[in-house]
Amino acid sequence: MSKFGLIGKNIGYSFSKSFFSEKFEKEGLPHSYENFDIPSIAFFPNIISETPYLKGLNVTIPYKEKVIALVDNLDEEAKKIGAVNTIKISEDNKLTGYNTDHYGFQKSLEAFLPLQKKTALILGTGGASKAVAYALEKLGLDFKFVSRNKSSNTIEYTALDKSIIEYHLLIINCTPLGTFPNITDCPPIPYQFLTKNHLLFDLIYNPTETEFLKRGKFQGSKTSNGLKMLELQANKAWEIWNS
Repeated sequence: MSKFGLIGKNIGYSFSKSFFSEKFEKEGLPHSYENFDIPSIAFFPNIISETPYLKGLNVTIPYKEKVIALVDNLDEEAKKIGAVNTIKISEDNKLTGYNTDHYGFQKSLEAFLPLQKKTALILGTGGASKAVAYALEKLGLDFKFVSRNKSSNTIEYTALDKSIIEYHLLIINCTPLGTFPNITDCPPIPYQFLTKNHLLFDLIYNPTETEFLKRGKFQGSKTSNGLKMLELQANKAWEIWNS
């Protein structure tokens, strides 16, 4: 029997545990999947040393970037992205970090392409947003990050106006705003300037329709939540663990 699990903080809502537990049951595999809900990345080495038969981990908010310093090897794409969401553990307990978020996002986005303009806004600057940026680059889309703090490569939320929203037809929420139980929260963008040519993509999957997506739909925009992306990245992680 092998063990797998998810590293994160406040992850009771997580999709991964139910997804993999159902998968193991359906395929008659004698494996288990556990949530490792830790208050700090400092607890990560304890999980590795104290969990026998551990073969693979998923990593979620807020540890996708912090965990990089704690793995032994880094896959090339994870290195380029600067975030890890999948860890493979070898027989001799060596940890290799991978990123499957970019694959899941790219594959799920492709169903909506092409858009009238190859322009996007990425809301948030955490680990997930880095994987999204990597995927957009591969697809040939121009993008800008939106953040609460101004820097050389970000736009502040307060600077978003009609012309910026109309120019960027793909808007991706990579923040946790709107996740259950805080379902009335949403990123502070000027939703009134959205059109039927826009696509709003939310990495959140619980609830299935966030306030962000509801407001986009009200304006006639196309919308997608993060469930398909999650399924795709989870299956890719399973491939890595078994390769």
